[in-house]
Amino acid sequence: LNNPTTAAKDINRVLSSAIRNKRPVYIELPRDVVSVPIYIQQSSTDFKTVSQSYPESTKLVEEREYGIDMHSMHEALSEATTMINSSKKPIIIAGVEIHRFGLQGILLQLIDKTNIPVVATVLSKSVVSEDHPYYLGVYEGAMGYESVRKHVESSDCLILLGALMTDINFGISPTPIEQSRSIYVTSEKLSIKYHIFENVPLQEFLNGLIEAPLKKREFVMSIQKRRNNSYNAQDRERCFLPVKNKKITVKHLFKRLNLSITNNTIVIADVGDSLFGALDLTIHGQTEFLSPAYYLSMGFAVPAAIGAQLANPKLRPIVIVGDGAFQMTGMELSTIARFKLNPIVVVLNNGGYGTERPMLDGQFNDILPWNYSRITEILRRGKGFVIETEDQLEKAISAAENIYSREFCILDVRLDTYDGSPALQRLTEVLGKKVQ
Repeated sequence: LNNPTTAAKDINRVLSSAIRNKRPVYIELPRDVVSVPIYIQQSSTDFKTVSQSYPESTKLVEEREYGIDMHSMHEALSEATTMINSSKKPIIIAGVEIHRFGLQGILLQLIDKTNIPVVATVLSKSVVSEDHPYYLGVYEGAMGYESVRKHVESSDCLILLGALMTDINFGISPTPIEQSRSIYVTSEKLSIKYHIFENVPLQEFLNGLIEAPLKKREFVMSIQKRRNNSYNAQDRERCFLPVKNKKITVKHLFKRLNLSITNNTIVIADVGDSLFGALDLTIHGQTEFLSPAYYLSMGFAVPAAIGAQLANPKLRPIVIVGDGAFQMTGMELSTIARFKLNPIVVVLNNGGYGTERPMLDGQFNDILPWNYSRITEILRRGKGFVIETEDQLEKAISAAENIYSREFCILDVRLDTYDGSPALQRLTEVLGKKVQ
């Protein structure tokens, strides 16, 4: 912003775009113009200074939405209804835009109306409560569970609602999404097979499906049975006995963390195995899982805990972060201490970039070891734990949840250098072949 006569209009345009698209925007303000008055244009030649009270005429007004083409809408709904009703194995892939545009309630209506099972993407995990009887799991392509992959990749009608076509969501899938068997709708486009429909917004299309004559499927028990027998069945067990002095593993860690997830927690996972391992956790509420699964920017999780808990103080963050990512932004624990927040920060300490090692090993994956548990001494707040065995993990989590429930806790979980979650092992096996 460098023109005081157009600044108000430009700010309005950018903020309106953020509201309309539900994505970040950027406003660059040179330091030497911060205090410069801005103007609103009342006519082609008349400008008025904006006072501190900021007049009604300059308040943010969302730009006019794109018009809805009702002919395209009706034709798209007719074609989609025919395709869904004639299919034998339809499945809904619910994407992150369902959350961003506040459409979760409409999605649940569609699921209840049709009994069509639903999966999430990596970016949209927890868009639907993972306790829902028709929720099958997260579709992760090559690194996902075979049972979830089978349902998605064998479907004759993929209903992709608000799902972004990113490399993490679908790029590592051994079976690409085929247009010929897809209904793909986002905030920007709608396509059914090879037909493209203009000016049919996501929300209006979803509302139209609710009113459309879609038939109700009759396989409630079979869906529930397949889900219990495959996806995440072991992690749902509540019988958990740690073995004294047994070396801690990534798999055991996530199984134990799964027992700590309640309706009063929010899981925030950083990139790498923090994210891949966390995809197997069961999130009971809607949108109670956060991760940087679009850009995969390291160092997201600890700062994100600040925003998440300040936005909803009723939720206690469980932060899962690798040691490499923690060394980038982990000292935001100082801000956490300042605002007296109480996340449980779990550091996966394997001495470096564990996601990279199985694909291309070398000293460039190593980092300087920190004594993570003693950061609390620097900050003079919080409680730190060193964890090397299963029983130490149990004691630390129990203390964090009970004795130290009102302050932040940091768990330094010391893992073997090459230990990884089952999802990471599957992923690196695929990507490692490409690197070689």
